[in-house]
Amino acid sequence: MNTLFEPFRLGNVELSNRFVFPPIKLAYGNPDGTVTNRQLIFYAQIAQNGPGILILEPVSVTPEGKEHPRQLCIHLEQSEEELRKIVNVIHEKGRLACLHLNHAGAAANPMATKTKPKAPSPITCPSSGQESQALTEQEIEAILRGYEVAAEKAVRTGFDFIEIQAGHGYLVSQFLNPKTNQREDRYGEERLLFARQVFSVVKESAGKIPCIVRVSGNEMSPESGLNQEDMISLLKLAEELDMSAIHVGMGNACFSPPWYFHHGSLPEKPQLDALHSVREHTKLPLIAAGRMGRREKIQQVVNQNLADIVALGRPLVADPALLEKWQKGKDDQATYCGYCLQGCLHRVKSGEALGCNVNPEAGQPGLETTDHPLRVLVAGGGPSGISAASYLSRRGHEVTLAEKEDRLGGQFLLAWKAPGKEKMKETFYSLEQSVRASGAKIITRKQVNKEVVQEMKPDLLVWATGAVQNIPEISGLQDQYTLTSLQYFSGKKEVKGPRVLVIGAGRVGLEIAEDLGRQGYEVVATKRTDPIGSFMEAITRNLTLKRIGQMSKVTLMPHTTVKVFTEKSVDVEQDGKRMSLEPFNTIILCSGMLSAPGPDAEIRRQVPHIEVIGDAREVLDIYSATQAGYEVARKY
Repeated sequence: MNTLFEPFRLGNVELSNRFVFPPIKLAYGNPDGTVTNRQLIFYAQIAQNGPGILILEPVSVTPEGKEHPRQLCIHLEQSEEELRKIVNVIHEKGRLACLHLNHAGAAANPMATKTKPKAPSPITCPSSGQESQALTEQEIEAILRGYEVAAEKAVRTGFDFIEIQAGHGYLVSQFLNPKTNQREDRYGEERLLFARQVFSVVKESAGKIPCIVRVSGNEMSPESGLNQEDMISLLKLAEELDMSAIHVGMGNACFSPPWYFHHGSLPEKPQLDALHSVREHTKLPLIAAGRMGRREKIQQVVNQNLADIVALGRPLVADPALLEKWQKGKDDQATYCGYCLQGCLHRVKSGEALGCNVNPEAGQPGLETTDHPLRVLVAGGGPSGISAASYLSRRGHEVTLAEKEDRLGGQFLLAWKAPGKEKMKETFYSLEQSVRASGAKIITRKQVNKEVVQEMKPDLLVWATGAVQNIPEISGLQDQYTLTSLQYFSGKKEVKGPRVLVIGAGRVGLEIAEDLGRQGYEVVATKRTDPIGSFMEAITRNLTLKRIGQMSKVTLMPHTTVKVFTEKSVDVEQDGKRMSLEPFNTIILCSGMLSAPGPDAEIRRQVPHIEVIGDAREVLDIYSATQAGYEVARKY
């Protein structure tokens, strides 16, 4: 892996190392296409001792091809001036900047474009549910002109590379795919024609700037995606037109989003097989992208000669200093991405700016040392308490973190035990390591009460005691054998079978139902109000429901309220209809969480400043918890 930190020549340009930051949608920009300070800070964070090339977030070559209202733009009058701000920031850090050109086609977002999506033929993108209209030849010519002008602007703006998005189910791929291109004109007769035209106009307009082609090694959608034979023709075209590299991702934005976003629960083998296939069919240098944020994975790819360059996206969002830590052998100080998509994709899809569960500083100004150091006591060693202690310590406060259990972590300590979340184990240990290295004093088996406060005399008390299980009021529940969700994942109480009832099939309840189903239990999971799996990131939810759908012993009952437990039955009501179920051996309570009690009046009288944060303030998620700790540090 050490060779990846050595200079590497790509096209006519020398890179400082063999790492690339791939195009990630940030949603940091202004709706009018202007660049924000947060974008500049973000790219500066990534570029600092970072990858040799930073590929900017996708830009659409025409307004109709946008995916997000806050997406960077290349087609506006002020685009060059705005993009130059980012290029300059990257260059100031000694790294190279790449402009990523795309047109989303059927995957375009009407909220961003204010018009219906346009594609080679009328198709519906399942991810958005939007039906597209067929492009006219005149509209195709306008898009090609958009690529041409974009490449010309890239030259004038000072970009070092241009990347063309030719995969992932976007417009170039849509033209190449016979399932999405059913035209009867020349673009249907020669499906490679549009790609050839795009590559040619960009290459000609780019002059000496090297061009990279991004593809899907496998779109992972046999029914609707591009087949391997057509993908190979795209590779040959890239060679023929003297492109400089092939950037290999996976999946299709419309038909296989989990693979496009490289969800952490997916198997690794299909990606490795795809890289093998691409390597067999092209002599161009390969950039491998997708879940590459572990040293052992990179070593595997390099040892098998499956990539010349490695792309790190979300891993560098989680820890912009990851490469520097790896190079210096400080792996134990790195913060690792859990590939959960919750703080990044989920937020962008919801119309918010990209964030990270474990890095609240993404795109934020650096914390300065305080002029007024305080004695701080943090009550609770869950995610919000860990975050608060870490960042307050960094600012120069004297911090003590007290946790009532024998170790740190709170509910996050259990999160990685859910199906498909195994990678989050390393993420948790990263957070634990960061607070231990921060200089904060850590005390376990210590519950903060009035005596502890009186002894420590803090200037600031950060109350981060988390949440407790909500116990529903159901007649006869007290006579049943029950577990809370926390008891289940901690293993402190065994499950008795064979029949298990899960009350509350939200995020945690659904995870438990799947885990029990894997173990062969007969499971019924009810949900009273919100949809099954509420509050889960959409791709995670869909994958979980798909896996559960293959389990014959697991039954999900939405819109169902458990009314009464009797000795011979469990009475429930579903959509106003009463019914009886056979008794269960175990009842698992996943019926929501409640904020733990706050500091009492006597504690409040003793401390000048008190901040209640995380679930102790409002039960939300880990993103909100770590963010709350960071915000407290900014405040003090």
